[in-house]
Amino acid sequence: MTIRIELNAEMEMELAAEAQARGMALELYAQKLLREAMASSAENRSRASEEEFRVFLDALAGKVPDAANLRNATFSREMIYGEHDRWRRI
Repeated sequence: MTIRIELNAEMEMELAAEAQARGMALELYAQKLLREAMASSAENRSRASEEEFRVFLDALAGKVPDAANLRNATFSREMIYGEHDRWRRI
C-alpha cells in the first residue's frame, strides 16, 4: 500500500536528517516512525483508566453471590494461610 504525505520543507529536512543519522533510507525511517506510533497508540488504548477498572470490578463483583459481605469481611492471616503459617512461627 502506498500513502502519499505532503510535508513542508522544514519537516522534510528534519525527517531526512534523522534518517541519515540512523543510516536508514528516508522511506524506511518514516515507516519505522509510523510503526512505533501505532504500537504506542495500541498500548495506550489497551490500558483501562482507574474509573473503567473500578466499573469492571464492580460488575464482576455483582456476579459473585454475597460479594458485598465479602468486601466487609475481615480476613486473618490464619484464615488465609491456615496450617502453612504454623511452620513460619516455629
